[in-house]
Amino acid sequence: MDNAVWHTVLGEIELTVSRATFATWFKNTHFLGYDGGNVRVGVPNVFAKHQLEVKFNQQIVGILKKNGVKFESVEYIIHSLPSKKSTGSSYLKSNSTLASTLSSSNKYSLASSKLTKKTPHTLNRRYTFDEFIVGSGNDLAYTACQAIVKYPGTKYNPLFVYGGVGLGKTHLIQAVGNAVLDKNPDAKVYYISTETFVNEFLESIRFKKKSFSGKYRDADVLIVDDMQFITGKEKTQEEFFHTFNALHQANKQIIISSDKPPKAIPTLTERLRSRFEWGMTVDIQPPDFETRVAILQTKANVSGVTLPPDCVEYLATHIQTNIRELEGGLNQLLAYCEMRGIEPDLQIAMGLIENTRSRPRHITPKQVIERTARHFQLDLDDILGPKRDKDIVLPRQIAMYLLRSELHLSFPKVAKELGRKDHTTAIHSVDKIEKNIRLDQIIRQHVNEIRDRIYA
Repeated sequence: MDNAVWHTVLGEIELTVSRATFATWFKNTHFLGYDGGNVRVGVPNVFAKHQLEVKFNQQIVGILKKNGVKFESVEYIIHSLPSKKSTGSSYLKSNSTLASTLSSSNKYSLASSKLTKKTPHTLNRRYTFDEFIVGSGNDLAYTACQAIVKYPGTKYNPLFVYGGVGLGKTHLIQAVGNAVLDKNPDAKVYYISTETFVNEFLESIRFKKKSFSGKYRDADVLIVDDMQFITGKEKTQEEFFHTFNALHQANKQIIISSDKPPKAIPTLTERLRSRFEWGMTVDIQPPDFETRVAILQTKANVSGVTLPPDCVEYLATHIQTNIRELEGGLNQLLAYCEMRGIEPDLQIAMGLIENTRSRPRHITPKQVIERTARHFQLDLDDILGPKRDKDIVLPRQIAMYLLRSELHLSFPKVAKELGRKDHTTAIHSVDKIEKNIRLDQIIRQHVNEIRDRIYA
């Protein structure tokens, strides 16, 4: 048996598991050796070793036998291949976190300094496709962005990416710009926030600058972040409309991000809304468990840390809101252990997370219902009353769902808080919203926004 056979095994497995599963457990494995009795496979960490032994060993054994390999057992050995990243196995390596950070910073700053001489791209060079963890909630957006790099201005133009706070929208859209510049350093790539665009437009009006209208219209790729902040600004929308038309007519790539889809952005002009939906509109959803595990492992490895499997699983299970919060929990754990010269473990993680994740204990059912009513611009009496109008029933069902999912109330208690006598109403409402969150982007958006307001 040689390395080619293991690649065959990986190829067959990739066809039978999800993309996130393959990236998490199989992508970084490699063939170590074969002595006639044992097949030795290198895995990056303890967690991957456990998963392959417990969950995937039977499948791997079957594929090896199908390919004519005669052996007694498969042994999974923690053995990371050398890479550009510093991924030391011991947590207590001297100044590992600092050294890794400085090394990464120097690498990207050098690349950035070369590019800034040619184009004022304002991109963060740390945002690359290699650093982006792909899972079931973002794989479509990731694939679309990679296609744009190959065919800018023609494949998906414009690309409109939307999703909740901290899910990786900014990272992904800037990764496109960085990849385009890597491919063509002379390309004119502009990354701006909507707030910057608005401020520059207002300044051009105030000081009568005529150059603004043409500033972004010679771009090869224009990336605009947080488009939701253009709401209510009619003159700015008109200016962006003309910029959009000029770029689109010239087959230049336009990428836009927002926390909500075009049709959910209030006071957005119809002509801009229709143009935003011209190309491809794709959402990024909160990461699933496997993606959260992969994110934690990757971020920990960059800092030279190998987290215990139960510690990774605990963090991934208890921090589900967004990637930013997940990284914050990991950074808190690593900083705590580094300052005390100890290795991270499950007990430390549990103590830190329980101390910081006290949100549900401070949120009352009344606050959940009030924020839901306020979000839909309803009176509290309406959502608690007997009315069954469509514009009241949906908010009431969402309130029940949030009481169940965030405060873990029993169904009778949920029904009682909403003034219902029969708890089966609560069961039906929660089931319906759970289903709609997966299928309806508008419902999902409502729930995420209310949840953010509850914990703001």
